[in-house]
This record gives sequence, structure tokens and C-alpha cells, in this order.
Amino acid sequence: MYTVLFRLLQRFVGLRSWATPAVVIVFVFFTSWPLMALFESAGSELVQPANYWWWFLVTTSTVGYGDFYPETTGGHVVGVYVIVGGIATLTTLFTHLATKLETARGKRMSGTTALHVSEHVLMLGYHSGRTERILDELLADGRHSVVLAAWDEVDRNPVPDRGIGFVRGDLSSEEVLRRAGLHRARSVLIDAHDDNEALAVAVTVDHVNPELAPVVALRDMSRAEHLRYVNSSIRCVQWHTPQMISEELLDPGITQVYAELVTHGGGNTYSCRLPDSLDQTSYGACQLALGRRYGATALAVRTRSDLLVSPEWETRLPAGSTLYYIARQRVSPDGLARAIREAEKA
Repeated sequence: MYTVLFRLLQRFVGLRSWATPAVVIVFVFFTSWPLMALFESAGSELVQPANYWWWFLVTTSTVGYGDFYPETTGGHVVGVYVIVGGIATLTTLFTHLATKLETARGKRMSGTTALHVSEHVLMLGYHSGRTERILDELLADGRHSVVLAAWDEVDRNPVPDRGIGFVRGDLSSEEVLRRAGLHRARSVLIDAHDDNEALAVAVTVDHVNPELAPVVALRDMSRAEHLRYVNSSIRCVQWHTPQMISEELLDPGITQVYAELVTHGGGNTYSCRLPDSLDQTSYGACQLALGRRYGATALAVRTRSDLLVSPEWETRLPAGSTLYYIARQRVSPDGLARAIREAEKA
């Protein structure tokens, strides 16, 4: 009989269902109780309904308080059977739990499950090395979670150490983009293999979430006009500038500011050498004078040894330093000196 029961327990352990542990423990309980009542004396407290369930619980969990215990040899054998049944139940439960966790982890690593995220930055496309650079910039900012979606050629999460969500599939498919949470995303980067592919992905992105203004990495910036036929709010960035891409994702519109800085129009970038009369003047004094007198904005200063981009206002500048600024017109060294003197008198 025990051989048959042992074989049954082996079969139960091999089953992969959450009901299996319950079946095992119920089976052991209702078979062990009559056996225990058969072997123990008629007046035994152990087999009383109020006590046996408690003894069964502490025995199958291998705690064994010892407040109740069998006294006959047959009762001891039944006790062994109960212990084996408890171990089989726990083994079945933990095996099934471990299998479920490993399966879920495998699905997450392979990018086949839907992600439950929102207000995240979604990166569509993976390029080894380059994607990691953009990703690290986004994670360093720390304000938003990040999800990476890649084509089927990337069969596993390529950056498992970054702790981000991963989805794999056809990036021009609505189903894949919804698995990546595009309809709940804060911003999205389209970083395709080529510009034609970027256009195809942009069409689907606009269909799933027309409220988004995607950032698109382009090889040929002349294709930006075609992309804006899809969505006039699309922001196009040169493919080879990953830092600018991450800045545009985090601070929308910043690439347009950069474009204006290097385009002749309402303002231009100039430089001016500080005359001897301005030796050890502060960067703040230069900034204030340029703003008040010329409506200009100082950007950086190059001293004899360093380039200081937007330094502290108290930074002292030696004569001969070069001041870089953006303005509608060039400011001469004498004009800068006069503006500083006027600001000091004001």
C-alpha cells in the first residue's frame, strides 16, 4: 500500500498545477486519519477531530511541537507517511512557484510580455553601444522609467543590468507598441535601421498615440519634411548625436534652440577678448552688462588654460580671456568695457 501511495505522490509532484499541492495534502489528510485511528488506542487524544488537524498541520510543516504524538508502532509509520506527504506537498508547491517565476523571467528577458508602465520614455530600436549611451543619459536623469523595444533580431534583453523594461517584435506593429506601453508613454524615440523604416514606425506611433511628439533619429535630415506629413510635432535629430537625442527626449525643443544658435537670423554667436581694463572682472559683471546694454547672453569663457561653459558669476576673468556670447550684433571690447562701467554705476 505504501508503495502505491509513494508512487501516487511522485506523480503528483510531477504535475504542474497550483491545484496539485492542495490535492496532495487533502489526500494525505483523509487517508492518514483513518489509519491513525486504526492503530492508536480508542481513547487517544491524537485522533480526536479537535486535535488531529493540529497535529497534522505541525507534522506536515515539519515543525513538530510534540504536544500530540502517536504511541504505537503503526501510528509511528502513519506519522512517517504524513511527514513524507508534507514534504511532497511543499516540494510540489515550491517547484511550481519556481517554475512560474522562471517562466515569467524568461518572458521578460525575451520581450514577449506586455509591460504595465506609464509616463515612461520608450526607445524604439536597438544599436549596440549607441543605445547604451542614450540609455545611460536617460537613467542618469532619474525622473522617468525607460522601456526598450527592439526588432526580432534582438532575441534577449541586451541591457539586463540596466533594470529597464524590454519588448521585442515588429516595431511597425500596433500590437508590439501597445505591449511596450506606447499609449501611456511620456515620450518616444524612433531609432530605426534607416530613414524609410523610421517613417514606417512613425506612422504606427502616430496611429497608437497621436498626442505624442516623437523624437526621430535621421541619417538624412532632409527627410524631416516627409516625417512631418505624419505629425507636424515630430522632432528630428541627427542620428550620430546620441547626447542631443537624450536631451531632446528629456527637454523637448532643445534641439531647436541648438539649431537657432548655429543659424544666422535673430541672433548669432560671437566672441570678444577682454581688454586690460577688465582684468579680473567677474563673469557675472559681463553677463549683466551684455544683457542690459545689448540684450545679449554670455555662454562661455576661454581663459589661457581652460574653457569655462556657463561658469559661476563670481568667477574672475583675467585680461585677454575670450568671452563667447549670443547677440543680435557683435560687441567690441571697448563697448563691453563701457557697458560694464555703466552697469557698475547703475
